[in-house]
Amino acid sequence: MPKVFIPKERLAGETRVAATPDTIRRMGKLGLAVTIEAGAGIGSSIEDHQYSDAGATVGSNIEQLYAEADIVLKFHPPDKHNDMPKHEVALLKQGATLISFLWPWKHGETIQQLAAKGVTSFAMDQIPRISRAQKMDALTSQTNLAGYKAVMLAAHYLPKLFPLMMTAAGTISPARVVVLGAGVAGLQAIATAKRLGAVVEVSDIRPAVKEQVESLGGRFIEVESDSSMEDAGGYAKEVSKEFLAKQQAVVAEHIAAADVVITTALVPGKPAPRLIPAETVRKMQHGSVIVDLAAEQGGNCELTKSGEVIQDSSVTIVGLENLASLVPYDASQVYARNVLAVVEHLFADGKANFDFSDEINAGAIVTFSGKVRKEVS
Repeated sequence: MPKVFIPKERLAGETRVAATPDTIRRMGKLGLAVTIEAGAGIGSSIEDHQYSDAGATVGSNIEQLYAEADIVLKFHPPDKHNDMPKHEVALLKQGATLISFLWPWKHGETIQQLAAKGVTSFAMDQIPRISRAQKMDALTSQTNLAGYKAVMLAAHYLPKLFPLMMTAAGTISPARVVVLGAGVAGLQAIATAKRLGAVVEVSDIRPAVKEQVESLGGRFIEVESDSSMEDAGGYAKEVSKEFLAKQQAVVAEHIAAADVVITTALVPGKPAPRLIPAETVRKMQHGSVIVDLAAEQGGNCELTKSGEVIQDSSVTIVGLENLASLVPYDASQVYARNVLAVVEHLFADGKANFDFSDEINAGAIVTFSGKVRKEVS
């Protein structure tokens, strides 16, 4: 019977976990024996006894738990942590399967170590955007939650209300929100801000998203472009400096009038595009707020400091990373279901299926049989 292990996430500030009691029950039905590290679910409000009630074994000897595991389910790429005896790659069993976010373009050395250890690594961030893989799409599930949380943070820091209010003392005008980027996070931010009663304007390099923006009640900021700015997977492409300058000029006027700006623009495998220069920030209204969801990749705002909330010229700039981890209960629930879908795909009958004629495997398996696969390296 293959053994599955779910370790506690050790990245600073991380609260999520890769399995829930429900997904553990379902893995049991696949003929998998599941072990989880003690305390792994505490940050997501899941206690050890809930896992054991679902059929998991709860353990604390980290070296033994890794050494015995045929399959390891994680959130973040393997790393070396102060409370662990070795790097997580060194702890993995020779030939084990790892299912996790890996970001191979950022963690090349770790990927090489996984290959040398004979680990089959399935990257949750490399899953192709096809209908058959929707249940596995952890990027979408997590960025969706980040878009929601970005609006909640903006409402927290903004010294104004979001909705229009008619009171005996007079009318309170609604907040004006500008969202940069209408991908998954941006669309959720639009919907959430509209539900709170804000007036929402949206900019994106892809004209094709205009209809989606308007269906959610947002106003699309027109910047002349063409459909070639969207890649085959539906993600935004990296654009020219000339187009970026033109977009900044058009959007700057809307930003200057905004109470809140939420930036979500990312290009896979590239630094975040700079959409808000310092001079634009300094033209914004007193007390306005920028929430930069691209902070971890350098930020869409020139002044963003990754992992920090700062003020510049009376504008609050929120550069907190990993916003989905601020809603850990639901973030863990959806991520665990994404991971379960991968487990069901790879181990449908309790045995490994690494058929590379399958589009999902070809796209998401980064290391296999001692090699880094060129297709996704």
